[in-house]
Amino acid sequence: MATLHFVYGKPGAGKTSLARELATRVPAVPFIEDDWLNTLCDPITTLAQYGEGARRVRAVIAPLATRILELGTSVAFDFAANTPRDRAWVRSIFEAAGADHVLHILDLPDEECRRRVHERNATKPAGLYFGDVSDAIFDAVLPHITLPTEAEEFKLLVHDVV
Repeated sequence: MATLHFVYGKPGAGKTSLARELATRVPAVPFIEDDWLNTLCDPITTLAQYGEGARRVRAVIAPLATRILELGTSVAFDFAANTPRDRAWVRSIFEAAGADHVLHILDLPDEECRRRVHERNATKPAGLYFGDVSDAIFDAVLPHITLPTEAEEFKLLVHDVV
């Protein structure tokens, strides 16, 4: 059965790396939000700009991902699992397609994520670096990120990260 894989994690937790790995291993069609944002939106330097860009990109991705799942092919998102609202949006996609789902959890401590973001900003690795994430943006994002609850009834897979 086609499965929608999506990833929870703070900035620097490894969401993009995991989504790319899942796309290869499962296999699945990857949707890397930063790729879409960098291609379709002006440079993003604020949370408000990210929110507007993400809304527009997701309006395009939703019907495309739904159709791919309906055709029996799995999908891997590297986004849309950090808030109840985002997770509800993902649920609407896999339910509309009659597909399965797995919510992958990368729950690292804030300071480890911050360290990884600083390293990524400095080294700019291809496929993972889409622009600097400042400490101000990192700190502004954290209060919005919440682990899924049992009441949300997702199939969870917690990943050990080293």
